[in-house]
Amino acid sequence: MAAAVLATFTTAGLLLGTATAGAAPKPSEKQLKAQLESLGKQVDKLIGQYNAKRVAAAEAKTAEKAARSRLKASEKGLQAAQAQVGDLAQLQYQAGNLGMAGQLLSPGYGGAALLTQLRDEQEAKIARFAAVRDERKKASDDAALLTERLRADMAEVKDRREEAEKLIDQITDKLDTLVPTAPGKRANGSWAPELPAGGDNITPRMRLIRAEIKDHFAMRFPIGCYRAENSGEHPLGRACDFMLSSGGAMPSAPQVALGEQVAAWAIKNGGKLGVKYVIYRQRIYNMGFPGWRAMENRGGITANHFDHVHISMY
Repeated sequence: MAAAVLATFTTAGLLLGTATAGAAPKPSEKQLKAQLESLGKQVDKLIGQYNAKRVAAAEAKTAEKAARSRLKASEKGLQAAQAQVGDLAQLQYQAGNLGMAGQLLSPGYGGAALLTQLRDEQEAKIARFAAVRDERKKASDDAALLTERLRADMAEVKDRREEAEKLIDQITDKLDTLVPTAPGKRANGSWAPELPAGGDNITPRMRLIRAEIKDHFAMRFPIGCYRAENSGEHPLGRACDFMLSSGGAMPSAPQVALGEQVAAWAIKNGGKLGVKYVIYRQRIYNMGFPGWRAMENRGGITANHFDHVHISMY
């Protein structure tokens, strides 16, 4: 497991290494995305292997507990058998003084055979007890070994995952360097006004970030941009709503996480693309005043931007 992951890390390290004289050209976006996908699969594989061993350790502990219960039952059965044989032996010893009972326990009436049978049964119970005892010890040893291995695997998975996540962050950063700078950025960092154009009635900067987000994220629901309203950025072609669910439904946990990723990406790359502000989950992030700020309650899931990420452009 470690060898395969290290091989991937080594490849990533070569891919992300600093340029030197005569070094290969910088990786393309396609190469970076392929590396990112490969690392993601390695992380998933590590987690899967760890989880399988965790389940195996839990099953071993359950088996050990069941064997311990069987051992306890066998101990009780053995004690009962020992007491029964002892009682019968005592009765046979005293047979001469027991009248009819003595006759029944005498050799002529099968008393010796009865004792032999009971002793055979006792020996069989002892054998079963010994087998269960050995089984319990093996189950206990296996459970302890698996638990110890699990601790080591947990530490290894944690280290490998951290390494993979660092490389993923590096690759993601490199991918972000490939995001183009939007048109209209002035030397002082401000943005020249843009007119909406095209059949979608949005500005070139809005169209660019919409295309970039669609390229970077799996957006399953429609993206709403131009709306004929009397206020706001939508009628100016400078805003889009990146929907996470449909029909005003509250998004699922994965959809909420996707929204967080889209919002974070827009903020991170906002300086290049001309983002003015981002609204998500009743919060606003104004690029001119960094940091999320709470917004007033507007009375609904959509109105409070719980089912979509709103991005406005300069």
